Amino acid sequence: MEINIIIFINLLAYSLIVSQSFSYIIALDNVQRNLHVNSYIELRKLLDRNFRKKYTYVVYLSLLSSALLTTLTSMNPSALLFISSAIALAALIIDVLLTLKGNMPINNLINTWTADDYPANWETYRTKWLSIFRIRQVVNIIGFLSLLLGTVFG
Repeated sequence: MEINIIIFINLLAYSLIVSQSFSYIIALDNVQRNLHVNSYIELRKLLDRNFRKKYTYVVYLSLLSSALLTTLTSMNPSALLFISSAIALAALIIDVLLTLKGNMPINNLINTWTADDYPANWETYRTKWLSIFRIRQVVNIIGFLSLLLGTVFG
């Protein structure tokens, strides 16, 4: 019974993480690419502030529940649920590293910009941010689908 609760919590938390990836695929990537500089700066600042307040807890819950699920299923290392949960955990760790080393430094820089004071090559930063996030999207979707596959068929 405990493992089912952990699976449920992990799927719920992971679904919140992967929903960000899907929202960018559906609309947010294109929206950001079409914003003028002042709108882009304002959007990035607002998104960053909100994500730092709320998203951190989702990431911690996902990492904790994923590590717990992987540990609990490690008694049978050839089982599909263990393999899929290990892949999902690895994907989460990769996502966190890409966030900390890639997107957050760019966010920190953008947070210093104003409507009157921003670099002439601001679009380069936008492109780099979106490129790093695209890698995160792929990683998150693979991790979530792996977890879902292991949960349904494992």
